[in-house]
Amino acid sequence: MTSSRPAQAAGIIAQQIREIAPSGKDSARPPVGESSATPFLPDLCGVTGIAALVLMGELLALVLVLSTDGLNPFNWQRLGLVSLTILWVILPSAALLCRLRPFLARRSHKVAAAISYACLLGVLAVVLGVQHWWLADMAGQAIDYWSLLANMLVGAICAGVVLRYAYLQQQLHNQQQAELGARIEALQSRIRPHFLFNSMNSLASLIAVDAERAEKLVEDLSALFRASLADSKLVPLAQEIQLAKRYLEIEALRLGERLQSEWQLDNLPEHAELPSMLLQPLLENAVLHGIARRREGGTIQIEIRQNVIGSAPRELLLSIQNPVAVSETDESRNAHVGNGMAMENIRQRLSAFYGNRFRFSAGAHDGERGKEYRVELRLPLKTGQSLKPAYGTEREEAAP
Repeated sequence: MTSSRPAQAAGIIAQQIREIAPSGKDSARPPVGESSATPFLPDLCGVTGIAALVLMGELLALVLVLSTDGLNPFNWQRLGLVSLTILWVILPSAALLCRLRPFLARRSHKVAAAISYACLLGVLAVVLGVQHWWLADMAGQAIDYWSLLANMLVGAICAGVVLRYAYLQQQLHNQQQAELGARIEALQSRIRPHFLFNSMNSLASLIAVDAERAEKLVEDLSALFRASLADSKLVPLAQEIQLAKRYLEIEALRLGERLQSEWQLDNLPEHAELPSMLLQPLLENAVLHGIARRREGGTIQIEIRQNVIGSAPRELLLSIQNPVAVSETDESRNAHVGNGMAMENIRQRLSAFYGNRFRFSAGAHDGERGKEYRVELRLPLKTGQSLKPAYGTEREEAAP
């Protein structure tokens, strides 16, 4: 009598493969419906944007005063009045454009430029109109409309130049972000063909004898491929740990009791994030160049903890250590170090995400279990993150 379990497992495999692309609980893609429009102008809601605008306004005021009254004697009173006028134009304009920024991002560049410039001219007209009316009222004279028109023209020209500069700066930033995203995705989307072939062979051997384990293997592979194909971004630490454990479970099907892992997770920050698919290639190196080359196998030690300075976590400390095979030939002795491409890949991804705010080291040393290879990472953490209770030590052994 023919069993239906292999057929059921095959159906599960087909379903899991079809579901690799959509986002799920292991996916690093942004939520459905999240806007992908590129901003038209820089973010004027933050302190940095406002400070840059104020500095440009003060420089413009200084240029206008120098061009009108000269340097000797310097007219400080006029500088104060011009600076006040410019600030009254800059600050409301920045607040208005800040509110309109999501709206402008969804419009064509011509429409967005017209709306932005119209807003600037509207604020400029109101401020200059109130200023000339107040000065005329203080002097008991009629408003000098020619002077008002001249100031409007000067203000319109300056507003156009500043708006153009802000637009070019944002477009340069958008281009850099797009190139950086493409670079990170190219570095992330790399799963070794041998790992895929070995997993498929393990799957083929399990379908007929253990459909439940075959189904679990398909789910683990789907999670790995989903994370590999997802958009590159920072993901929760708990999600990355779970993905790494799934990878080790897949490798355990091939290596059996030779592969063991020991997790040391102490007081992890609750909202800590790190680049997606960061732990998997590090563990892959440990398995491929360490455990798999030893007849007796070994234990991979993974330690993740935080470095607390004062009352807030500052760094996420991560280390992966595994025994390596000892051989008298330089080629075998340096086998783990020889895969420099993977390590350089990880360094480039970390540099793209963190700049120079991370620390990465890797090398072989003599440990308690003999020759060992250790990888250490120090990643910056945001301040003000709450802490989870200590996880303690977790030891996992591969099922035969």
